Amino acid sequence: MSGGDLLTRHQAALARCRRCAGMQGRPVLGGAVASKVLLVGQAPGSKELIVRRPFAWTAGKTLFGWFEAIGLAEDALRTRVYMAAVCRCFPGKNPAGGDRVPSPREIANCAPWLEAELRLLRPELVIPVGRLAITRFVRVERLDTVIGKSFRMRLEDVDTDLIPLPHPSGASTWHKAEPGRTLLAQALELIRAHPAWQALVAPAPAATDVRCTRDDLSAAPRTKRAPRR
Repeated sequence: MSGGDLLTRHQAALARCRRCAGMQGRPVLGGAVASKVLLVGQAPGSKELIVRRPFAWTAGKTLFGWFEAIGLAEDALRTRVYMAAVCRCFPGKNPAGGDRVPSPREIANCAPWLEAELRLLRPELVIPVGRLAITRFVRVERLDTVIGKSFRMRLEDVDTDLIPLPHPSGASTWHKAEPGRTLLAQALELIRAHPAWQALVAPAPAATDVRCTRDDLSAAPRTKRAPRR
């Protein structure tokens, strides 16, 4: 079975997951893209639950704006980057406002899906977005200690580079003021320069034009006919 078939089978099983009673709705999945770049979000919001795709609302517009600035617009990114998350289901609303943060048990329940994706994809670049996603891989005391840096890691027996990004939520001002604004720019530059990202944004080689002009034909050597006997 090919890697693409295994990924499709993995997503079919993930779509049927109902491990967490406190989560709302069905898992929200990106496309089954066999990519060497893995984007890891936190958890879908209420709008993603309706639209049925990750980063489909305001935060997504900001995130895709960042990526477009380094070479990949939204439509291209969704077909060239595998989009995962710490939790794939909507946690529901927090009574105090905003979305509820998934519980440690819910995060643990969803972890095997991400671990399986790491083994299937063997990514060369992992981009966790937001504190919850970043802490899935590295310890975070403050965002300014991890944003703007690249971490060489071994995940599920795969050597990869981890470049964290802040969450693009409109409620967060971290990436809009210093030092967040400068560190975000540094992180995006690290992503832009990474070979795995460069492979995604590189234009396809132009097809060789085999047509020739009349001048080309006239310049070509002519085959001499054998004399008739």
